Amino acid sequence: MQRLIAVALGLIIATPAFALDTIKIGLVATTSSGPLYIAQDRGYFAAEGLTAEFFNFDASQVVVTSVVAGDTDIGNTALSAAFYNLATKGSLRLIAGAAQEAPSFNGQGVLVSNKAWDEGLRSFKDLGGHSVAIPQTGGPVHYSVALIADKYHIDMKTIRLLPLQSLPNVASALAGGTADAGVLINTLSLPLLEKKQAHLLGWVGDERAWQIAAMFVTPKTADRRRPVVEGFLRAYKKAARDYNDAFSPNGTRKDGPDAPAVLDILASHIGQPATRLQTGIAYVDPEARLDVKDVLHQIDWFKSQGMVPADAKSDGVIDKRYVVALPGR
Repeated sequence: MQRLIAVALGLIIATPAFALDTIKIGLVATTSSGPLYIAQDRGYFAAEGLTAEFFNFDASQVVVTSVVAGDTDIGNTALSAAFYNLATKGSLRLIAGAAQEAPSFNGQGVLVSNKAWDEGLRSFKDLGGHSVAIPQTGGPVHYSVALIADKYHIDMKTIRLLPLQSLPNVASALAGGTADAGVLINTLSLPLLEKKQAHLLGWVGDERAWQIAAMFVTPKTADRRRPVVEGFLRAYKKAARDYNDAFSPNGTRKDGPDAPAVLDILASHIGQPATRLQTGIAYVDPEARLDVKDVLHQIDWFKSQGMVPADAKSDGVIDKRYVVALPGR
């Protein structure tokens, strides 16, 4: 009898306490979501006893609100003033890093309309005095423009920002010449470049590295569903290592032997040809580490712009039970 009890206890311990748990993941369908697609298709979520459901949204802000509302459990999207306003009030917590802007990776492209290009806008240092289309103020694109302006010592007051409410609207403004420049994610910038409807100034990651996206949950999920969150992160990190082996085995953008198979996975979820996605791979840290220093800088910058309250506290934004910081960051 004691032997049977011991065997039964061993089976209980070996079986995840969150077996058959469903997790709803809110995201935007870009290459930066690649590790999630890999974890799904290669069975890493299932191995953790998780059934993952993806909910695709057109904008990062909608991902944020879906998590707060409880429509999704985990969000994976770009960071913004909207996110930090909720997180500094205790509504959301960061649990891991996701996509980063990094050298040699084509995450966000800074594009110039054909009209402005012909009129002489051909370098970052020339952005002053021109209009730049962005989806909305307070978003990751806005922050990217500020980082580039800072690098090239351009007064942001000399750049006329055009908040056009969506990335497709930014693409249309560039193609139609109603904006001098604009910033677009790879899945939208590459088609414009292929059709010669715009020119590329450069990729944000080659100019300034920063933590563009992260994983987050509500405090309720972080506190009450800890085994689920930990299982999710184990599966995600395993997939992130696959993603890196495929696209950056040495830390810079270069295809590895597994790249064709991983590209096929991404293409099936994103709905774009693998050949196009190949030139727009985003960087994701293989251990899902977070650039904590940049996250704190983002909060301070949004405060300086009046988009996050000056007295907002950043202490509870990063859940240290889950987050692993980048070394030195």
